[in-house]
Amino acid sequence: MTRTKLEHFLKSVGYPDRVSEGSSSFTMRVDGMEIVAKEANGRIVLSYSLSDDSAIVPTLCSYAAGRILREDAVLACDKSAAFLWQDAPASSSEREMIRLFETFVDSCDWWRERVDALRGGATASSAPDDAMVIRP
Repeated sequence: MTRTKLEHFLKSVGYPDRVSEGSSSFTMRVDGMEIVAKEANGRIVLSYSLSDDSAIVPTLCSYAAGRILREDAVLACDKSAAFLWQDAPASSSEREMIRLFETFVDSCDWWRERVDALRGGATASSAPDDAMVIRP
């Protein structure tokens, strides 16, 4: 039986659960986060919902320009939520899949710390010591 690209990704990163037959997306539980892995248009796309609190989105966006210089994950927003995503070709090698996963989880951790700080009452103008903030 031929593995799907999503199954290849999960096996590459050593995730123990299996994808349901015919499924093109899978929710992984990693370090208290729910990361969605999806096969779409020849790519493996990882996404993680950061917050549905629209009040903190402007502050998160102020960090995004500097983070683009440090990581491949992208901050995105829709009507009700801020989320991270990162992708790679579905034809990537096992080593590239592992790298995709590791770098994405690292990015999620950094952004999750910022969200937690903002929810805990940090002021909108403060930035963490390791943040690069570029403002217009």
